[in-house]
Amino acid sequence: MSEQSVDSATIAKKVLTKKEVIRSFWRWTFFSHANYNYERLQATGVIHALSPILKHLYNDDEEEMKSALQRHMEFFNTEPHFGGAILGMTIAMEEEKANGAPISSSTINGLKTGLMGPLAGIGDTLWQGTLIPILLSFTIGFAAKGNIFMGPILFAVLHLGIIWGIGYLSWMQGYNLGKEGIAKILKGSLLPTVMTYAQCLGPIVIGALSASFVKVSTPLKINLGKEVLKVQTGILDKLILGLLPLGITLLAYYLLKRKFKPTTVVLILMLIGLIGGMFYII
Repeated sequence: MSEQSVDSATIAKKVLTKKEVIRSFWRWTFFSHANYNYERLQATGVIHALSPILKHLYNDDEEEMKSALQRHMEFFNTEPHFGGAILGMTIAMEEEKANGAPISSSTINGLKTGLMGPLAGIGDTLWQGTLIPILLSFTIGFAAKGNIFMGPILFAVLHLGIIWGIGYLSWMQGYNLGKEGIAKILKGSLLPTVMTYAQCLGPIVIGALSASFVKVSTPLKINLGKEVLKVQTGILDKLILGLLPLGITLLAYYLLKRKFKPTTVVLILMLIGLIGGMFYII
Protein backbone atom coordinates (compact mmCIF):
# COMPACT_ATOMS: atom_id res chain seq x y z
CA MET A 1 0.00 0.00 0.00
CA SER A 2 1.42 3.39 -0.96
CA GLU A 3 2.08 6.19 1.53
CA GLN A 4 -0.71 8.25 -0.09
CA SER A 5 -3.20 5.40 0.39
CA VAL A 6 -2.21 5.05 4.03
CA ASP A 7 -2.68 8.79 4.59
CA SER A 8 -6.11 8.70 2.94
CA ALA A 9 -7.18 5.70 5.01
CA THR A 10 -6.15 7.35 8.25
CA ILE A 11 -8.09 10.55 7.61
CA ALA A 12 -10.73 10.68 10.34
CA LYS A 13 -14.33 10.97 9.28
CA LYS A 14 -15.98 14.16 10.46
CA VAL A 15 -18.72 13.11 12.85
CA LEU A 16 -20.94 15.50 14.73
CA THR A 17 -21.72 14.79 18.36
CA LYS A 18 -25.25 14.85 19.76
CA LYS A 19 -24.18 17.75 21.99
CA GLU A 20 -23.28 19.83 18.94
CA VAL A 21 -26.60 19.10 17.25
CA ILE A 22 -28.53 19.99 20.42
CA ARG A 23 -26.50 23.18 20.86
CA SER A 24 -27.46 24.17 17.34
CA PHE A 25 -31.13 23.48 18.18
CA TRP A 26 -31.11 25.85 21.16
CA ARG A 27 -29.41 28.55 19.10
CA TRP A 28 -32.19 28.27 16.53
CA THR A 29 -34.93 28.20 19.18
CA PHE A 30 -33.85 31.44 20.83
CA PHE A 31 -32.40 33.36 17.88
CA SER A 32 -34.39 32.33 14.79
CA HIS A 33 -36.03 35.78 14.70
CA ALA A 34 -33.33 37.81 16.45
CA ASN A 35 -32.26 39.51 13.23
CA TYR A 36 -35.47 39.05 11.21
CA ASN A 37 -35.49 41.18 8.06
CA TYR A 38 -37.61 41.32 4.90
CA GLU A 39 -34.77 40.56 2.49
CA ARG A 40 -33.62 37.22 3.90
CA LEU A 41 -36.09 36.73 6.80
CA GLN A 42 -34.60 33.95 9.01
CA ALA A 43 -31.34 33.47 7.10
CA THR A 44 -29.12 35.10 9.72
CA GLY A 45 -30.83 32.96 12.37
CA VAL A 46 -29.96 29.90 10.29
CA ILE A 47 -26.32 31.00 10.10
CA HIS A 48 -26.17 31.61 13.84
CA ALA A 49 -27.70 28.19 14.57
CA LEU A 50 -25.47 26.30 12.15
CA SER A 51 -22.21 28.16 12.74
CA PRO A 52 -20.83 25.65 15.32
CA ILE A 53 -21.70 22.81 12.94
CA LEU A 54 -20.10 24.50 9.94
CA LYS A 55 -16.95 25.34 11.91
CA HIS A 56 -16.61 21.71 12.93
CA LEU A 57 -17.10 20.44 9.39
CA TYR A 58 -15.28 23.05 7.29
CA ASN A 59 -12.87 24.80 9.62
CA ASP A 60 -9.89 23.35 7.72
CA ASP A 61 -11.24 24.37 4.28
CA GLU A 62 -11.71 28.11 3.83
CA GLU A 63 -13.41 27.84 0.43
CA GLU A 64 -15.94 25.27 1.61
CA MET A 65 -16.64 27.41 4.65
CA LYS A 66 -17.34 30.43 2.45
CA SER A 67 -19.58 28.35 0.23
CA ALA A 68 -21.52 27.04 3.23
CA LEU A 69 -22.07 30.53 4.61
CA GLN A 70 -23.22 31.80 1.23
CA ARG A 71 -25.77 29.03 0.66
CA HIS A 72 -27.27 29.46 4.12
CA MET A 73 -27.61 33.22 3.70
CA GLU A 74 -30.26 32.59 1.06
CA PHE A 75 -33.87 33.51 1.82
CA PHE A 76 -35.41 31.18 4.41
CA ASN A 77 -38.67 31.39 6.32
CA THR A 78 -40.66 28.73 8.16
CA GLU A 79 -42.41 28.09 11.47
CA PRO A 80 -39.38 27.72 13.77
CA HIS A 81 -40.48 24.73 15.88
CA PHE A 82 -42.03 22.35 13.36
CA GLY A 83 -39.76 23.72 10.64
CA GLY A 84 -36.71 22.82 12.68
CA ALA A 85 -36.83 19.42 10.97
CA ILE A 86 -35.56 21.17 7.84
CA LEU A 87 -32.43 22.38 9.57
CA GLY A 88 -31.97 18.99 11.21
CA MET A 89 -31.94 17.47 7.72
CA THR A 90 -29.65 20.27 6.55
CA ILE A 91 -27.14 19.40 9.25
CA ALA A 92 -27.23 15.74 8.19
CA MET A 93 -26.61 16.74 4.57
CA GLU A 94 -23.76 19.08 5.51
CA GLU A 95 -22.16 16.28 7.52
CA GLU A 96 -22.36 13.91 4.55
CA LYS A 97 -21.07 16.59 2.19
CA ALA A 98 -18.09 17.31 4.44
CA ASN A 99 -17.24 13.59 4.28
CA GLY A 100 -17.21 13.51 0.48
CA ALA A 101 -20.83 12.79 -0.46
CA PRO A 102 -21.80 14.30 -3.84
CA ILE A 103 -24.23 16.86 -2.39
CA SER A 104 -24.30 20.26 -4.05
CA SER A 105 -25.27 23.63 -2.63
CA SER A 106 -28.33 23.70 -4.89
CA THR A 107 -29.47 20.35 -3.47
CA ILE A 108 -29.28 21.66 0.11
CA ASN A 109 -31.03 24.93 -0.74
CA GLY A 110 -33.60 23.06 -2.81
CA LEU A 111 -34.48 20.95 0.21
CA LYS A 112 -34.82 24.02 2.44
CA THR A 113 -36.88 25.95 -0.11
CA GLY A 114 -39.14 23.00 -0.91
CA LEU A 115 -40.02 22.16 2.70
CA MET A 116 -40.09 25.55 4.40
CA GLY A 117 -43.57 26.40 3.07
CA PRO A 118 -45.36 23.11 3.85
CA LEU A 119 -43.86 22.83 7.34
CA ALA A 120 -44.69 26.50 8.02
CA GLY A 121 -48.32 25.74 7.18
CA ILE A 122 -48.33 22.66 9.40
CA GLY A 123 -46.67 24.49 12.27
CA ASP A 124 -48.92 27.55 12.15
CA THR A 125 -52.05 25.37 11.99
CA LEU A 126 -51.12 23.08 14.86
CA TRP A 127 -49.53 25.76 17.05
CA GLN A 128 -51.55 28.95 16.58
CA GLY A 129 -54.78 27.34 15.43
CA THR A 130 -54.92 24.35 17.79
CA LEU A 131 -52.40 24.26 20.65
CA ILE A 132 -52.79 27.85 21.89
CA PRO A 133 -56.64 27.84 21.84
CA ILE A 134 -56.71 24.51 23.71
CA LEU A 135 -54.33 25.77 26.40
CA LEU A 136 -56.27 29.01 26.71
CA SER A 137 -59.55 27.12 27.02
CA PHE A 138 -58.63 25.79 30.47
CA THR A 139 -56.24 28.49 31.76
CA ILE A 140 -58.02 31.71 30.80
CA GLY A 141 -60.82 30.95 33.26
CA PHE A 142 -58.34 30.84 36.14
CA ALA A 143 -56.70 34.05 34.91
CA ALA A 144 -60.09 35.81 34.79
CA LYS A 145 -60.56 34.91 38.47
CA GLY A 146 -57.16 36.37 39.37
CA ASN A 147 -55.33 33.05 39.83
CA ILE A 148 -51.84 33.89 38.58
CA PHE A 149 -50.35 30.41 38.98
CA MET A 150 -53.16 28.45 37.31
CA GLY A 151 -53.64 31.17 34.70
CA PRO A 152 -50.71 32.90 32.96
CA ILE A 153 -47.94 30.92 34.68
CA LEU A 154 -49.47 27.53 33.92
CA PHE A 155 -50.17 28.62 30.34
CA ALA A 156 -46.55 29.74 29.86
CA VAL A 157 -45.11 26.55 31.38
CA LEU A 158 -47.35 24.25 29.33
CA HIS A 159 -46.91 26.24 26.16
CA LEU A 160 -43.12 26.40 26.35
CA GLY A 161 -42.84 22.78 27.47
CA ILE A 162 -44.98 21.48 24.60
CA ILE A 163 -43.58 23.70 21.86
CA TRP A 164 -39.94 23.19 22.89
CA GLY A 165 -40.57 19.46 23.13
CA ILE A 166 -42.06 19.43 19.64
CA GLY A 167 -39.21 21.58 18.35
CA TYR A 168 -36.56 19.30 19.85
CA LEU A 169 -38.15 16.12 18.49
CA SER A 170 -38.62 17.73 15.09
CA TRP A 171 -34.99 18.88 14.98
CA MET A 172 -33.53 15.55 16.09
CA GLN A 173 -35.83 13.49 13.85
CA GLY A 174 -34.85 15.65 10.92
CA TYR A 175 -31.19 15.00 11.66
CA ASN A 176 -31.61 11.27 12.32
CA LEU A 177 -33.92 10.49 9.42
CA GLY A 178 -32.32 12.75 6.84
CA LYS A 179 -34.07 14.08 3.76
CA GLU A 180 -35.44 10.72 2.57
CA GLY A 181 -37.09 9.88 5.90
CA ILE A 182 -38.90 13.24 6.16
CA ALA A 183 -40.01 13.01 2.54
CA LYS A 184 -41.66 9.64 3.33
CA ILE A 185 -43.47 11.15 6.31
CA LEU A 186 -44.77 14.06 4.25
CA LYS A 187 -46.00 11.73 1.51
CA GLY A 188 -47.68 9.27 3.88
CA SER A 189 -51.34 9.17 4.89
CA LEU A 190 -50.82 9.94 8.60
CA LEU A 191 -49.93 13.61 8.19
CA PRO A 192 -53.02 14.61 6.14
CA THR A 193 -55.23 12.85 8.70
CA VAL A 194 -53.63 14.70 11.62
CA MET A 195 -53.92 18.00 9.76
CA THR A 196 -57.62 17.43 9.03
CA TYR A 197 -58.42 16.77 12.69
CA ALA A 198 -56.31 19.75 13.80
CA GLN A 199 -58.02 22.09 11.35
CA CYS A 200 -61.42 20.98 12.68
CA LEU A 201 -60.46 21.08 16.35
CA GLY A 202 -58.97 24.58 16.21
CA PRO A 203 -62.17 26.41 15.07
CA ILE A 204 -64.28 24.37 17.52
CA VAL A 205 -62.10 25.44 20.46
CA ILE A 206 -62.02 29.07 19.27
CA GLY A 207 -65.80 29.04 18.93
CA ALA A 208 -66.17 27.68 22.47
CA LEU A 209 -63.80 30.35 23.82
CA SER A 210 -65.77 33.09 22.05
CA ALA A 211 -69.08 31.83 23.46
CA SER A 212 -67.65 31.58 26.97
CA PHE A 213 -65.64 34.79 27.26
CA VAL A 214 -67.10 37.35 24.82
CA LYS A 215 -69.79 39.00 26.94
CA VAL A 216 -72.08 41.34 24.98
CA SER A 217 -75.74 42.04 25.70
CA THR A 218 -78.25 44.86 25.21
CA PRO A 219 -80.46 46.54 27.86
CA LEU A 220 -82.96 47.71 25.23
CA LYS A 221 -86.62 47.24 26.07
CA ILE A 222 -89.83 47.63 24.07
CA ASN A 223 -92.93 48.89 25.88
CA LEU A 224 -96.01 46.89 24.88
CA GLY A 225 -98.65 48.58 26.94
CA LYS A 226 -98.87 46.69 30.21
CA GLU A 227 -95.85 44.53 29.42
CA VAL A 228 -92.21 45.26 28.62
CA LEU A 229 -90.36 43.14 26.10
CA LYS A 230 -86.64 42.81 26.75
CA VAL A 231 -84.80 42.73 23.42
CA GLN A 232 -82.02 40.50 24.74
CA THR A 233 -84.00 37.72 26.35
CA GLY A 234 -87.24 38.14 24.46
CA ILE A 235 -85.91 38.41 20.91
CA LEU A 236 -82.17 37.87 20.40
CA ASP A 237 -81.74 34.87 22.71
CA LYS A 238 -84.75 33.17 21.14
CA LEU A 239 -83.36 33.69 17.64
CA ILE A 240 -79.78 32.55 18.33
CA LEU A 241 -78.37 32.20 21.83
CA GLY A 242 -75.26 34.39 22.00
CA LEU A 243 -76.07 36.30 18.82
CA LEU A 244 -74.34 39.54 19.90
CA PRO A 245 -71.09 37.82 21.03
CA LEU A 246 -71.11 35.91 17.74
CA GLY A 247 -71.58 39.15 15.80
CA ILE A 248 -68.69 40.86 17.61
CA THR A 249 -66.44 37.83 17.05
CA LEU A 250 -67.29 37.67 13.33
CA LEU A 251 -66.72 41.43 13.01
CA ALA A 252 -63.23 41.08 14.53
CA TYR A 253 -62.52 38.14 12.22
CA TYR A 254 -63.72 40.10 9.19
CA LEU A 255 -61.55 43.11 10.05
CA LEU A 256 -58.49 40.92 10.52
CA LYS A 257 -59.15 39.20 7.18
CA ARG A 258 -59.30 42.68 5.60
CA LYS A 259 -55.72 43.22 6.83
CA PHE A 260 -56.61 45.57 9.69
CA LYS A 261 -53.93 45.70 12.36
CA PRO A 262 -54.85 43.95 15.65
CA THR A 263 -54.45 47.24 17.52
CA THR A 264 -56.86 48.89 15.08
CA VAL A 265 -59.39 46.10 15.59
CA VAL A 266 -59.14 46.53 19.38
CA LEU A 267 -59.70 50.29 19.05
CA ILE A 268 -62.76 49.70 16.83
CA LEU A 269 -64.23 47.28 19.38
CA MET A 270 -63.54 49.76 22.17
CA LEU A 271 -65.27 52.50 20.17
CA ILE A 272 -68.30 50.27 19.60
CA GLY A 273 -68.46 49.54 23.32
CA LEU A 274 -68.09 53.22 24.23
CA ILE A 275 -70.81 54.40 21.84
CA GLY A 276 -73.08 51.49 22.74
CA GLY A 277 -72.68 52.25 26.44
CA MET A 278 -73.28 55.98 26.02
CA PHE A 279 -76.56 55.42 24.21
CA TYR A 280 -77.59 52.40 26.36
CA ILE A 281 -77.52 50.09 23.36
CA ILE A 282 -75.09 47.49 24.74
